[in-house]
Amino acid sequence: MAGILYLCATPIGNLEDITLRCIRILGEVDIIAAEDTRHTIRLLNHFEIRKPLISYHEHNKYEKGSEIVELLKSGKNIALVSDAGMPAISDPGEELVRLCIDSDIDIIPIPGPSASLTALIVSGLSTVRFCFEGFLSSNKKERRERLQKLSNETRTIILYEAPHRLLDTLSEIKEQLGERRISVSREITKKFEETVRADISEVISIFKERTIKGEFVLIIEGINEKELIDIELKKWDNISIEEHLKMYLRQGIDKKEAIKKVAEDRKLPKKEIYKIGCNIE
Repeated sequence: MAGILYLCATPIGNLEDITLRCIRILGEVDIIAAEDTRHTIRLLNHFEIRKPLISYHEHNKYEKGSEIVELLKSGKNIALVSDAGMPAISDPGEELVRLCIDSDIDIIPIPGPSASLTALIVSGLSTVRFCFEGFLSSNKKERRERLQKLSNETRTIILYEAPHRLLDTLSEIKEQLGERRISVSREITKKFEETVRADISEVISIFKERTIKGEFVLIIEGINEKELIDIELKKWDNISIEEHLKMYLRQGIDKKEAIKKVAEDRKLPKKEIYKIGCNIE
């Protein structure tokens, strides 16, 4: 029989956050696949766990992924761990999960610490709906384009960022999203854990005055629904209802559907648009 792949969440800082179940699974599996074996060996030594390690990271995920799948097929049980937190979140583990699914290999998650959710619940921002974006691209153009798309996001936004890019990213967020409330957490669960909550401008000023260290989680307020509607409506200020209808008709949309779309765009009753649409041939 094939073995099982266990996705084991490990502490993001404080070793006491590891679960009893995770300790048991790490002690029972045949092999542990780790993002950085040097980092993981310190964790295992702390809990007196002795198991063979396989290196599995972004730069060898295709070669090692196939190797891990073959080991699982041969009956080995394997635990996958990242350097910290949940594996397969902003992590090459997602590729291994897909490979295992394609090979009908059982996958069992061992839940535990997560930097994104930990930062979210202390942010003071809405937790009802949120979206996780992970790390933005290091390419400036791609990063700007992504932030432009996020500018109309009504849900709370979660980002990860490295210390050397924090100020640039905060400035770009302000440029693309405007002034928003934001919560910035660093060194979560560690000795110098800190969360700064303020408007983006104030947060930028705070971090300009200090040496920036640690890994950061940014929690950004989503756009207000009413504000979003106002922005959407302003797009049609310089075009008449008749021109708006013709725009959709030129796209091959029939008149009935065009009237419906214009009514939705302008937040107007369909009958009001229908009166104008009747005169268009």
